[in-house]
Amino acid sequence: MTFANPLPLWAFAAVALAALLVAWLAYRAAPIAASRRRALSALRFVTLLWIVICLMRPLGGAVSGLTDAVVPILVDSSRSMGLADAGGQRRIDRARSAIEGGLLPALGPHFHTEVLRFGDRVVASQTADLAATDRRTSLGAALQAVRDRYRGRTVAGIVLVSDGGDNGTVDAATAAAAGPPVFAVGIGARTAPRDREVVSVTSVESVMSDAIVDLAVTAVAHGYGTAPLELRLLENGRAIDLRHAKPAADGVPVSEVFHVSPNRDVPTVYTVEIPAAADEIVGENNARSVLVPAAGRRRRVLFVQGAPGFEHAFLRRAWAADRGLEIDAVARKGRDDSGAQTYYVQAVESRAPALLGGFPTTRDALFAYDVVVLANVDPDLLTAAPLTLIRAFVSERGGGLLVFGAREFERHGFRDTPLEDLLPLELADKTGGLLQASLAPGRNRVALTTAGEAHPVMQLAPTPDESSRRWAAIPPLASVSALGGPKPGASVLAETGGPGGTPRALVAVQRFGEGRTMIFTGEASWRWRMLLPAEDQSYDRFWRQAVRWLAQPAPEPVTMTLPAAPAPGEDLLVSIAARDRGYVPRPGAIVNVLVTAPSGRVDTFRAEAAPGVRGGFTATLRAPEPGVYRVAVDAREGQTALGSSSGTMLVGGVDPEMTDPRLNEDTLQRVARASGGAVLAQDDIASVVDRLRAVAPAVVAGQRRDLWHTGWSFGVLAGLLAAEWISRRAWGLH
Repeated sequence: MTFANPLPLWAFAAVALAALLVAWLAYRAAPIAASRRRALSALRFVTLLWIVICLMRPLGGAVSGLTDAVVPILVDSSRSMGLADAGGQRRIDRARSAIEGGLLPALGPHFHTEVLRFGDRVVASQTADLAATDRRTSLGAALQAVRDRYRGRTVAGIVLVSDGGDNGTVDAATAAAAGPPVFAVGIGARTAPRDREVVSVTSVESVMSDAIVDLAVTAVAHGYGTAPLELRLLENGRAIDLRHAKPAADGVPVSEVFHVSPNRDVPTVYTVEIPAAADEIVGENNARSVLVPAAGRRRRVLFVQGAPGFEHAFLRRAWAADRGLEIDAVARKGRDDSGAQTYYVQAVESRAPALLGGFPTTRDALFAYDVVVLANVDPDLLTAAPLTLIRAFVSERGGGLLVFGAREFERHGFRDTPLEDLLPLELADKTGGLLQASLAPGRNRVALTTAGEAHPVMQLAPTPDESSRRWAAIPPLASVSALGGPKPGASVLAETGGPGGTPRALVAVQRFGEGRTMIFTGEASWRWRMLLPAEDQSYDRFWRQAVRWLAQPAPEPVTMTLPAAPAPGEDLLVSIAARDRGYVPRPGAIVNVLVTAPSGRVDTFRAEAAPGVRGGFTATLRAPEPGVYRVAVDAREGQTALGSSSGTMLVGGVDPEMTDPRLNEDTLQRVARASGGAVLAQDDIASVVDRLRAVAPAVVAGQRRDLWHTGWSFGVLAGLLAAEWISRRAWGLH
């Protein structure tokens, strides 16, 4: 006999001694003969010891044989099983035939069988009642439910009849690995007969301007050869664009990018659809929608200038004209009569006092910005304290840093300072000084690298060809600082020609911690604005895009992450991070979540602390109806407001059940492999009995009977209690 909850020998001895002490104390002062006290104490001791043994769950020998084992037949009843591609039959009809004509007759004489259908949930079903009506397929949750359903019983294996679709939140392979072997029977065609599908639609806020958003679309067609795909773009249900994309071959995806200008004051729903053809197997996957939220707050930029100059004036004018940016500028003027540095400050009134000394001195003041620009700032003017703050601003707060100007790279610039690691180029000057301006081809002119051609900062026009033409027309710079090469993980976006045609990095970027950094080694880019035609906006566009790109990952102190592409009726998890103005996590915050449904119904939730995440919180909400939901979060600690966040999400923008309607053998293989089972072909169903017989002895050998909840164990306990009670009554004790 073994125990499911065994105690170490020393622990069992301690428990037994405690039981003996309790039994002795119970009758120590009883007014009866000593022999009777010893007898009653012994009965009490044995009773307590028996309870302890039962709590340790004694296990008996193995179950008697295979006929005691259960084999659940788990049948997919989701909507995708209603597709008619299983040899001309609907998948659910083919599944019913396989169960009635093959599985039940083969398994019945050897095992206990039960048919269970799964989709939204697991329920017992008759084969005649099987229908493809469930909203979605939650395979991982179904395998967990089967394990719980037969807990304490011997399950030789699970027979899974499915098309392999899985759009639940529980990983199916992980769930399968914790249970009996799964033998999967795939239902459906491996290749979609004829189908067109919008595979994905993603929105990316463009750095071009705050009025443009890029919609990246991927679509695929099966069974139509290289016939062009007609992609229609709808804005809140109104058609606004049309593209024809020709695939390279049948089944090869095509990609398109739509540039749209949504209403920046309210959320906008964009839908990409392919007109359904009469011969398509499924039409639900011909459309997919994405939500573009309303414009967020203006990005705050701290522009620190070593001295007034043409570049600074042109840059400030370009950034100030961008309604998505808010500029606070500090320019060093010189020294006053006492020899102290003086600064010219242009900033929002609430932030100006922190800039009077030339740079913020606290985390709260600096972390109020999204981007810091250091323009021709003499490194000697920034002591270790502000440099350390800037490093934390990028790595912890997630802010952006832009550094440019010859003064910052003279005498090795920021080498051996807290900023050295942040910058994407090595700061060693390996050629000695600046490259002087020249009209020779390539000298101080801009040439995009391969990485730069695709990077959003370098896009001067909507199309790559037009952008390349504009860069070719950019006038040469006055000079370029000769720095070292890129650091590991950095990307050089543009180069310029030096003496003898030696290329030098001009624009380089990298990620550092939570933020981004960028370096520009050229001087006098304002000449681009002066020497190009007045209508050419290349200068303004490049510098605006640089700041916008740097600012994109910078979060607010209180942030919220909403689920992507949720379906109606799901439990949706909202993740929240609560920090103070210095971006220090606040685990003791009180976080309230307010959800407004498309119908106008408002629900309020209290978020709970996320285990293992300092300052992290989660809230679970339900979205029963499709449409746009508005979610607002408010966080406070005591009487102190930490901040708030709001967002929108589109529920029902995609039908995950009909995504890629082909038989998904990969999922079935993963589940079978993780559980020790196998994938069976439909014409090989008869072999399932032999396969189960091969694994069942090991399963049966591992199954042992619980002895603690049997009738005789209860009888022993009842007998001991009865014997003690009868003895007490007989000897005059009450």
